[in-house]
Amino acid sequence: MKGILLSGGLGTRLLPLTKVTSKQLLPVYNKPMIFYPLEKLLEAGIKDILIIVAPDHCGDYMRVLGSGKEFGARFTYEIQDKPEGIAQAFLIGEHFLRSGDSVTLILGDNLFDDDISTSIKQFSGKGAKIFAREVPDPHRFGVVVLDEQGKAIRLVEKPTEHLSSLAQTGIYVYDSQVVGIAKQLKPSARGELEITDLNNAYLRQGQLAVEVLTGEWIDAGTFESYYRANKWAYEKLKMQSAE
Repeated sequence: MKGILLSGGLGTRLLPLTKVTSKQLLPVYNKPMIFYPLEKLLEAGIKDILIIVAPDHCGDYMRVLGSGKEFGARFTYEIQDKPEGIAQAFLIGEHFLRSGDSVTLILGDNLFDDDISTSIKQFSGKGAKIFAREVPDPHRFGVVVLDEQGKAIRLVEKPTEHLSSLAQTGIYVYDSQVVGIAKQLKPSARGELEITDLNNAYLRQGQLAVEVLTGEWIDAGTFESYYRANKWAYEKLKMQSAE
């Protein structure tokens, strides 16, 4: 199992904070935001990690994270010249994944409470697995519709009508088919290679599993969610100190 940490993008919703640094390098209480998703990969035993960054901040990431030795891992860096969707990560990372390994992709601005390490470690190496979370504003995300048995029957990106309260979170596990499937995707109306389209390809094959999370999940891309992330990190550290 390899890992991809997608940390590109422009972070325009957090201007002016992101005028001088990447969103994912902003502090979340006592450490850079990117440390939180990175720790999720490391907890799952993933030591070979590709970090995809915007061209203006590559040096900043290397200064903060280095080669990975400090974390007991090996980091490879690639540039995302222009953000064109989450699924673009697999085109950028094609050579990194050329050995046909399974891969876990996590977004650099997503913070999770749940321990998902066991789920990743137990991945069979066939198909795909995504993680969903109930949210009050599903129209902002790609949503997952489940049947009575808890199996995915439909995935829709930013639906205009209410279909489900379950949003796809920013962590995804795939088998070695993923690069080939990503290459077949067509840009959406907003010009992006949508991760929902990639997941739908696995769904059509009957190879998509969904796990529903119950702990806190924060997509820290807005001022409101960035504030929540800092409060969550502070409370979590405070609780750990009290134990």
